[in-house]
Formats: sequence, C-alpha cells, structure tokens
Amino acid sequence: MKSKNNLLEQLNSLPHFTKSTVYQLSKQLGLQDSTVDTYISRFLKYKEIYRLKNGLYVSANFFNKNKSDISYSFYLANVIRTPSYVSSWAALQYYNLATDVIHSITSVTPKVTRDYQTKAGSFAYQSINKELFSDFSLVKGKFNFYIASPSKALFDLLYFRTRQFRGLSPDKIKSVVSELRIDIEEMDKDEKQKFNIIINNYIHE
Repeated sequence: MKSKNNLLEQLNSLPHFTKSTVYQLSKQLGLQDSTVDTYISRFLKYKEIYRLKNGLYVSANFFNKNKSDISYSFYLANVIRTPSYVSSWAALQYYNLATDVIHSITSVTPKVTRDYQTKAGSFAYQSINKELFSDFSLVKGKFNFYIASPSKALFDLLYFRTRQFRGLSPDKIKSVVSELRIDIEEMDKDEKQKFNIIINNYIHE
C-alpha cells in the first residue's frame, strides 16, 4: 500500500503522464510491471487518475488544482493530439473576440479528425491540409501551448463551418462573421488585414 501511495504522490506532481512514465517511476520503487498495471486500473476505478486517451493520463489531484487555468486546458489539448494548435471558437474567446460559452476546445491538426470526451474536458480536432497548418505560435507561461493567431482562428472557424468557403464571396463571408456574433472590430488592425489577405488568397486560388 505504501508503494502505491508513493507512486500516486509522484504522479500527482505531473501535468500529464504516459504509461511508460508510470513504469519508469515504478522501477525506482522496486515494483513489477504487472503490479503497475493493477495500480493503474485501481487509480482509474477510484478516479484518482483520468484517462485522456489510451496510454495518456492526468492525476485527478493535479487536474483539480489547475482546471480553472485555461492555459492548462490548452496545454492538454496540444498534448492529446500532436501536432495541433488551439483554434476556432476556443482561440477567439481567448482573444476576447467571441462571447459565447465554449464547451469544447477545438484544435486544428494535419492528422485525421477526432474527438476525445474525457473527465478533463472535451477536445475536438479538425483535420486541415498541411499547407494551411500555419500561423500559430507558442504562448509561454505556467503551461505552454500552441494557439492560432486571431486571424487564423477566424479563418479556421469559417473554413470548417462553410466547408472550405464553397461558393462564398468575400461579402458573404463578412455576413457569416456578423451572424456568428464575432466582434471582428475588436481585432487588431494588422490581424484584420491578415485575415482579409488569407481569405482573398484562398478564395482566388
């Protein structure tokens, strides 16, 4: 029991961990791999750790301490599916350009589209062409995360919502932005210009 508690105590200090991390920590405690598998099952059963996806976990203790920090949620979004960056509604809300409550963190990835429903939140991943997997940056802090620029977050949202701008003119796109209640006037002048350029370039390709 002591070794089990010692293991959990070490996991509680990690922002996320893999099954191989658990094995490595367990070896330092002199535990067998079969014992570790049993411990992981018990941790999950008693909700002491949460599964993010197969082989990837976070301790309930660490999550509960940091769940109110949006940077931690964005960090987890990056970790669950790599490479990816936070975009669309989640990013627009981060930049104070959208006021609607966001229930799922949407990210963009060059990999296939996939959703993850976890006890740590809902994470959606939308697949985009590798050429359009761009214009994002690393925000550094307590938890580092990749996020789209304001202009690219808006582009990504519209790209998926309109099925890649099928049959849309630039004027119609402005109308869609207005209907979605996105406060584009609050967007930085340079970002607005970048948005117009990326839209025009894409539509006229």
